[in-house]
Amino acid sequence: MGKRSMSTLKLLIVDDSGVTRRRIARLALSKPKQRFEIVGEAGDGETALALARELCPDLVTMDLTMPVLDGVGCTRELCVALPNVRVLVISALAARGMALKALAAGAHGFLYKPFTDAQFAQWMDEVVTP
Repeated sequence: MGKRSMSTLKLLIVDDSGVTRRRIARLALSKPKQRFEIVGEAGDGETALALARELCPDLVTMDLTMPVLDGVGCTRELCVALPNVRVLVISALAARGMALKALAAGAHGFLYKPFTDAQFAQWMDEVVTP
């Protein structure tokens, strides 16, 4: 993707927790160095895939433990359907093994829950501008 200073990146937020989706949206929209447009939210992998195919996001934050289609399967399918998308996994420490599978499936980074606002900001900077 390269450095995209102050361009607007389309973000799809995927997590089965509405509270987590809202927090990620709030944090992404408050980033001073980067502009994000939240193009959609999904609570399961199947919905996420349908939205991603329709909306073509630049970034996807991906939970791993979700109903219908888990984050590993969703990441794998998403990276095939949209090869330029950057998938950023956000999941609980207990899902470490699944996180490694998600990285092998094409994810670009991993952040453990719970995370601080500062950790999220640093993580987004590293993944958005590698």
